[in-house]
Amino acid sequence: MKAPDFWRQGHGGLNAMMLAPFGWIYGFVTETRMMTGNHWKAAVPVICVGNLVAGGAGKTPIAISIVRRLIEAGGTPHFLSRGYGGGKPGTLRVDPQNHGFRDVGDEPLLLSAIAPTWVSSDRRPGCEAAAGAGASAIVMDDGFQNPAVAKDLSLIVVDGGYGFGNGRVIPAGPLRETVAAGLNRAHAVVIIGKDETGTAETILKHAAKMPILHASLEPDAEAGQLSGKPVVAFAGIGRPDKFLATLRTIGADVLAFHSFPDHHPYGTDDTHRLTGEAEKSGARLVTTEKDWVRLPDAFREKVTPVRAAIVWQDEAAIARLLEKVAGHGA
Repeated sequence: MKAPDFWRQGHGGLNAMMLAPFGWIYGFVTETRMMTGNHWKAAVPVICVGNLVAGGAGKTPIAISIVRRLIEAGGTPHFLSRGYGGGKPGTLRVDPQNHGFRDVGDEPLLLSAIAPTWVSSDRRPGCEAAAGAGASAIVMDDGFQNPAVAKDLSLIVVDGGYGFGNGRVIPAGPLRETVAAGLNRAHAVVIIGKDETGTAETILKHAAKMPILHASLEPDAEAGQLSGKPVVAFAGIGRPDKFLATLRTIGADVLAFHSFPDHHPYGTDDTHRLTGEAEKSGARLVTTEKDWVRLPDAFREKVTPVRAAIVWQDEAAIARLLEKVAGHGA
C-alpha cells in the first residue's frame, strides 16, 4: 500500500474531512483496546520500538541499533516481531537458512542476522519463547499499539521529514492513534533525520517533559563506493523517496528510480524489466537491505544492497534509557 498524498503534512482537504469521522472511530477503538488490554508482564525487560503512523518511520534500524548496544554491553537480547508478510502460523524462531520472507516476513530475516529473532502474531507466547531460550531482554520491532504485553521501555520513532503527517487518524491521515494518546504511553521519542515538520514542537505541546532523542540513518562505507557510479534503483518500502535521497547524498548517478508497494514480493516480470533497463544503460542495480531479502535468489547476485545504520546525536541519552530497563547502557 502506498500512503495517499493527502496524508502528508499540510495536506488533507476534502478527502481528509470526509474520512475524519472514520478516523475518530479508529482512534477510539485503538485507545479502548489499549486501556482494556491484558498487559501481561514478561519475565525479562521488554523494549518496544514503535511509531504512531502507518508506514516506514525507521523502527527496524532503531531496533537493530538497540540490540547491538545491548550485545556490546554483555547482554543476550532477542528480537520479537509480528512477522508481517510471513505465512508461518504460531510462534517460531527465525532460521535464515531455512526460512524465506514468505515464511517469516522481510524484517525478521534482517533482524535474525544480528540476534535471535522470534515471530509471533500473539506477542505473549513470543516473549515466553524468547525468555525461555535465554533472552536477557526482548526488543519488539513494532507492537506499540498491541496491549498483550507490558513494555518496560516504549520508544516512538518519527521520520523527521514526515512527522505525524496531516495529524489525522487512519483513514483520514496516517496516525494509528492520536498523538496525545500515543505520547501518554511512551517513555521517549526518537526523531530520525532533520526535523523538517516541527515534530519536536508538536510533541512538547502534548508532553512537555517527554525526552526527545535525535538520530540519523547513515549509509555505510561500502555504499560510498557508489559515488559517481550510474545506478538503476528500486525500493518497496514505506517511503521509497527516503532511499532515493540516500543515493543522492552519497553521490550516486541515479539514472532511474522505481517505487514499489511496501513489502512488495518481486516476481519474474519485475526482475526482467529491471535487469533489462540496467544492462541497456550500463548501470548497477541497487536497492535497500529490506528489499534485497525479498528478491529471487538468482536475481540477488545482480543487485547491490545499500546498507545504512543509526547514528545517535546523543549517545549518552540512549545509553541512560537502556540502562534503566535492561541494566545495559553500552
